[in-house]
Amino acid sequence: MAVFAVILGADNNQKRPANMQLDEKAHWNRKYSKGLHTSLEPDPFLISAYDEFLSNRSPGNALDVAGGSGRHALWLAAHGWNVKLVDISEVGIEAAQRNASRANHDEHSTTPVLKGSMNTEVLDLNTVHALGSEQYDLVLVFLYLQRELFPALISAPKPDGMLLYKTYNTAHQDGSGGPSNPMFLLQPNELLRAFQSLRVLHYHEVLQGKCVTELVARK
Repeated sequence: MAVFAVILGADNNQKRPANMQLDEKAHWNRKYSKGLHTSLEPDPFLISAYDEFLSNRSPGNALDVAGGSGRHALWLAAHGWNVKLVDISEVGIEAAQRNASRANHDEHSTTPVLKGSMNTEVLDLNTVHALGSEQYDLVLVFLYLQRELFPALISAPKPDGMLLYKTYNTAHQDGSGGPSNPMFLLQPNELLRAFQSLRVLHYHEVLQGKCVTELVARK
């Protein structure tokens, strides 16, 4: 798939105020406590990217950044991966742990039995600058944007390891759901610019409806 040329844009390396960090934790704890964002259906992009770029690889170690209640970590674990899930919300992490337990012990669970494993960590990603160095065969980030973590996301995959990233872009500022604060929206070509040190295998910007940007890159 063709890769678009990188266009330099404005500096969007905005830091989140401390009160926003506290609000973020409380915000997601409330959502998970109300049963919101608890679907275990994986994002279609994970499935399509996995089929195209990862299905011929042996499962290894994966990092699910801001993985919430575990829909992607559990899907990967069901395919034999050993996944570490990190998220700011302890309520979301507890839900992920329950979902993993059901998958392995409840015959009525809709989640397949885990052939791999999932471990979790409550982690405020606003306070960290590293996610490990060359530790993971796969790193995934879905619907989460913290620009200060971009260097850590480059460092975390092993050589030949993969990065899958999907989140909202600025075309989504139309009131159709999702974030509206520019701090949480990607600029045009921003992921290309941020991860130009990796080999980009897939890049796509959706500019209508649910406006998101997708990236698959290899270290």
